[in-house]
Amino acid sequence: MIVAQLTPEQAEQLKGVEFVQDSFFNPIQDNSDNWIISLDEMEQCVNNEFMWVKDLPLIDYHPVPTPNPFEV
Repeated sequence: MIVAQLTPEQAEQLKGVEFVQDSFFNPIQDNSDNWIISLDEMEQCVNNEFMWVKDLPLIDYHPVPTPNPFEV
């Protein structure tokens, strides 16, 4: 899966910002500690103040493993 990579400063700037009506940026960190947003967030952005997201570098997504709730 491909995602858009952010700097920590860019991630902070985007948190909770609308990229299209009723849809908000939700930057997260992957397993390599990269801040990222989805391609949908990047491609669907119509917020003129944040159109720079369309020029972000693309990287492979490495999800953080989900812990097994049954392991003690």
